[in-house]
Amino acid sequence: MINKCVTLGVIAIGLLLAGCYTDFGPVVGEPAPLPPPAAAATLQLGDRVTVTIYDEPNLTGVYDVTPGGSLDLPLIGNVRAVGRTPSELEREIASLYIRGKYLQEAKVTIAVVSYQPFYIFGEVAKPGPYPYQSGLNILTAVTTAGGLTYRGSKSTVLIQRAGQQVWTEYPLLSSVTILPGDLIRVPERYF
Repeated sequence: MINKCVTLGVIAIGLLLAGCYTDFGPVVGEPAPLPPPAAAATLQLGDRVTVTIYDEPNLTGVYDVTPGGSLDLPLIGNVRAVGRTPSELEREIASLYIRGKYLQEAKVTIAVVSYQPFYIFGEVAKPGPYPYQSGLNILTAVTTAGGLTYRGSKSTVLIQRAGQQVWTEYPLLSSVTILPGDLIRVPERYF
């Protein structure tokens, strides 16, 4: 009888201690960083840019890329911006001002003021849109959204890049680069 009580006591203590054990899994070295896609260098819908035309303060200003994908500039009207790099757009705007005989010599520079936000939802504390910052990775994006909920997956995330229709599964590592307009979904873990 005493042996049964001792055995049950040992099992009960073992179960109580097992409930306190937390295993976050094996720690593995991070794979080589993923190179950032070239899409970050091109302008997208929702971006805000400063167009500076030297010696022309009335033509200089801050402009948003419209839902139609263009910039609406004084005198020359709409200029297609989506999918172009700032340097390509600089040359196009200078050319339009010269061809339209508005300026004899146009020196144009474009600087991106703010990019389209990224969106994070699923098992995070504060889902929603967040402003994009250069060098953003998946861990900082999840942290910006308040971290994972208790049900959030600690191993994978799903990302849909701007302009794509498919979700791609990525590991929850700092080497995964976030781009403007990305949709990030943190799935639920089951165990």
